[in-house]
Amino acid sequence: MRRLAPRPLAAALERVAAGLEPPTLLARVQACWAEAVGDVVSAEAEPVAEREGVVTVSCGSSVWAEELKMLGPELREKVNSALGERAVGELRFTAARPRRRL
Repeated sequence: MRRLAPRPLAAALERVAAGLEPPTLLARVQACWAEAVGDVVSAEAEPVAEREGVVTVSCGSSVWAEELKMLGPELREKVNSALGERAVGELRFTAARPRRRL
């Protein structure tokens, strides 16, 4: 009897995890956020809520919220491009809570 070599668990987990996220606009935006906006912005801000196409982004400080507010239209286009559709109508930035640093 021939035994098969162990297979990496990561491939199986990726397939399972892909089916677990809720099919909401917020979940889709959260999934593509870091890639769409870049490492610097994603380290300081994260999408936390969505209502009728308006995505609220929580920033680490009011300075970041104001800076990203000015970049809002450009960031919205990048997110919509990553989504492959014009699903996000507006990004709103708040300094709701400081981000945890890992």
